[in-house]
Amino acid sequence: MKALMLCGHGSRDRGAVQEFASLAEKLKARLPDWTTDYGYLEFAKPIIRDGLDRLRKEGASEIMALPGMLFAAGHAKNDIPSVLNTYAAETGITITYGRELGIDLKMLRAAGERIKECLMADGWREGEPLHDTMLVVVGRGASDPDANSNVAKVMRMLWESFGFGWGETCYSGVTFPLVEPGLTHAAKLGYRRIVVFPYFLFTGILVRRIYDATDAVAAAHPELNFLKASYIGAQDLVVETFVDRLTEILEGTNNMNCQLCKYREQMLGFEAEVGLVQESHHHHVEGIGFSDDSEYRGTAGPQTPRQKADHGHSHGDHAHHHHGHDHDDHHHHGDHGHHHAHDHGHAHGQGHSHDHGHGHHHHPYPHADHPLGPRSMR
Repeated sequence: MKALMLCGHGSRDRGAVQEFASLAEKLKARLPDWTTDYGYLEFAKPIIRDGLDRLRKEGASEIMALPGMLFAAGHAKNDIPSVLNTYAAETGITITYGRELGIDLKMLRAAGERIKECLMADGWREGEPLHDTMLVVVGRGASDPDANSNVAKVMRMLWESFGFGWGETCYSGVTFPLVEPGLTHAAKLGYRRIVVFPYFLFTGILVRRIYDATDAVAAAHPELNFLKASYIGAQDLVVETFVDRLTEILEGTNNMNCQLCKYREQMLGFEAEVGLVQESHHHHVEGIGFSDDSEYRGTAGPQTPRQKADHGHSHGDHAHHHHGHDHDDHHHHGDHGHHHAHDHGHAHGQGHSHDHGHGHHHHPYPHADHPLGPRSMR
């Protein structure tokens, strides 16, 4: 039996959960020879263990697992592997873990489709120069500099692909610059049109906040034309990228980039996090339901600054998570030895803390007091 488990972050937003479930169904239809299931790390049901239980009851003795996330940070490097390792140890099931969607040409094409839709709704036609237009790509934001740098790389590749006059990167939380100060800076650069593109997979609270911040800056600069592109969504190209990640597991090529991993290498400014124990702090929020403002209103396309924004990928008001992890079957980081039966993937929901009043420890983000970061929003 060929069994595949798609591991999502989960969300307080009903629309985000519905869209992830729809993506899982599309992947299931794309892989008719596989028994495919899914589950969430937190804030939604089914939880990851539920999906694994269903696969095991159907006869699976070996399961391939993929993180349903854009880039590799705390959730994909630590939390999901911790859940999978615990389950495998308890049941004797073999679980092989793939990597994140990451920097990928298919994902860039999917992102490009959303940007094209946004520009064309504003009257642009393919082939017309965009030298008077600026691109701002907004990532989730993480306490992991490797994941943050991937958002910047996506922005640069999209900037050059379209030939925008300029490009900038900002983040919805955890790191800096946040959306409002980032767009305020962008408004000073002299471009008459600014495309704001949330590099998120699904709808939810955070992209609504991104669009709200865009509206606030647009109101302060009525001479500029701010355009809000839609998030990526469950495009066929996204499904095909997941298929590619499964193929990498089967071929034994599912190695993530460990050279810039703060848990394994002495990253400048993050030296204290090498070898931290791999663990998940999400048990207390597994299966918790939706927030009051999570009513799903449908998937909108490109929007003008005056239109109401109802999209976003949500984690509530989270800050940052940090945990150690391993990349191979057995590694020792200093005095911290951990064993894993899989490689690591990535996270769109990057590491963050939850302020749930629980006693677990989160390694401090060294730039939490940056003036353009989350504290500037308080």
